[in-house]
Amino acid sequence: MGLDRGHGLRRQAVEAASHVTDLVLGPLLRHVGPRDATIWVETSAACVVEVRAGSATASDRTFHVAGHHYAIVAIDGLDPGSAPPYEVLLDGERAWPADTSRPPSRIRTLDPGRPLRIAFGSCREPAKRGHVRGIDPDVLVAFAERLTRAGEDEWPSALLLVGDQVYADDTSPEMRAGIRRRRDPSKPPRYEVANFEEYTQLYREAWSEPVIRWLFSTVPVSMIFDDHDVRDDWNTSESWRRDMQATDWWEERITGGLMSYWIYQHLGNLSPAGLAADDTLRKVRAADDAETLLRAFAQHADREADGAKGTMWSYRRDLGRVRLLVIDSRCGRILDNDRRSMVGDQEFAWIEQAVADGDYDHLVVGTSLPWLLPRALHEIESWDEALARSSRGRIVAGFGEWLRRALDLEHWAAFRASFDRLTKLFGRIGRGEHGARPPASICVLSGDVHHTYTAVAAYPDQPESKVVQITCSPFHNTIPLPMRIVFRFGWSSKMEFVMKAVTRLSGVPALPIHWHHPSGPDFGNAIATLILDGRDARLLLERSAALGGGGDDAPDDEAELETMVDLNLTDLPQPTV
Repeated sequence: MGLDRGHGLRRQAVEAASHVTDLVLGPLLRHVGPRDATIWVETSAACVVEVRAGSATASDRTFHVAGHHYAIVAIDGLDPGSAPPYEVLLDGERAWPADTSRPPSRIRTLDPGRPLRIAFGSCREPAKRGHVRGIDPDVLVAFAERLTRAGEDEWPSALLLVGDQVYADDTSPEMRAGIRRRRDPSKPPRYEVANFEEYTQLYREAWSEPVIRWLFSTVPVSMIFDDHDVRDDWNTSESWRRDMQATDWWEERITGGLMSYWIYQHLGNLSPAGLAADDTLRKVRAADDAETLLRAFAQHADREADGAKGTMWSYRRDLGRVRLLVIDSRCGRILDNDRRSMVGDQEFAWIEQAVADGDYDHLVVGTSLPWLLPRALHEIESWDEALARSSRGRIVAGFGEWLRRALDLEHWAAFRASFDRLTKLFGRIGRGEHGARPPASICVLSGDVHHTYTAVAAYPDQPESKVVQITCSPFHNTIPLPMRIVFRFGWSSKMEFVMKAVTRLSGVPALPIHWHHPSGPDFGNAIATLILDGRDARLLLERSAALGGGGDDAPDDEAELETMVDLNLTDLPQPTV
């Protein structure tokens, strides 16, 4: 008996040692202020997650969703302008840092005296998917590798990912192999992601690369989704939604997509105060398993496009004298053909208040879809929206809807009332009508369209602020030659003249502003860095290239960055209409 009991105790000890809790993903450094920060992790089991940064420490217990465990830890008591290295402990055992070959992960708190560097971009397919398709090296990997060798002063103050962090509708060979093990891919949605569990694997694939884990642990990351995070052309139109809702797989897909987005992306967009006030997070933390709760939350959030009161994914941050406003241009759409809007009235009122409340040197607006497109394409999208209205008659409206979905005509230009409202808002802020000094610049940061350009807006009553659209994508994807030609022609003054004539003859009102493009269109995997120093603004656009012309199969971590554009936005001539 005693011998058997001894063997049993030893076996339990061995089993306990073999079940050490590990980091599955993270740490991701998310919000960083002058004195506080938030750090997100996914762990292999329930545990207490502790973050130590110098003399500041904080801890929280993981919450549980469908067999997965997560935590977002808010740490306070940091010194402004400091950069303490930090470590993450799970149940008292150090889990991060795990790799001493790279610089230590640090929390670089905001310093008003230091220039603010905001790096951004969008559209990142996983590396292995890219090698299958012959895509150029991953620019985010090359950027991260360069930062490991750079001084901390060159590290961005923030990294903004403006959409398509994951591709739920275009999976890698490894994801497809996993799908075959779980279900029959001959049935819809075939090799697309089907549910929450598959989304967890998708995020793991996208964020597990060692240098990307280091980057996300070191540079504060903010995010907003775009269509491929759920499905290509997500919420393009009322007709598109009806078609999706008629399938027997869409409900599970959108539920899993928004559940996972809330966990993996949205929570980290909130400040510590926002996390403390979030009622959904409070309920999730209190639940033994929050799957049922989050399923109901996700389904409720999706109904906003059908006219119900939904969930607001847009958010605001103040980064010293820079205001960052990130606008959801996907989930919050109102798609009724007679009252289409990029976001609902209640959310738009919040957006207007968010930029009118306060004094700042620069307004930076992140929205996954460009506010300003190549001019001729902009006219086409506004014209098509008018065609697709039911008041045009069944045949004309049907043609307009077919064209919208065939050519992806679904940007701000295709929600004309919302475009005009946002344009007027920028004009009011730029003229100081909110009661404060006009910001030196209003920069709209976007992705989606797989090419890079800047556009400077010209108003009839020109504001004091420089109003600039900066579009940068993809991080790691490609664009076919025919589409490159289309985008080049989109900036053609002759094509613009033709489309203006067509839109005016169709009864579409003239655009309230004009714009020109001091740079672009440029193609290739690219990352942008906006450098804001006092009231000066500079833009750096870089693309990836294989070292020594190594070709499409060259490893991403052996790529270099080439400067495409180095533009002083402050010194750009003020355009005229």
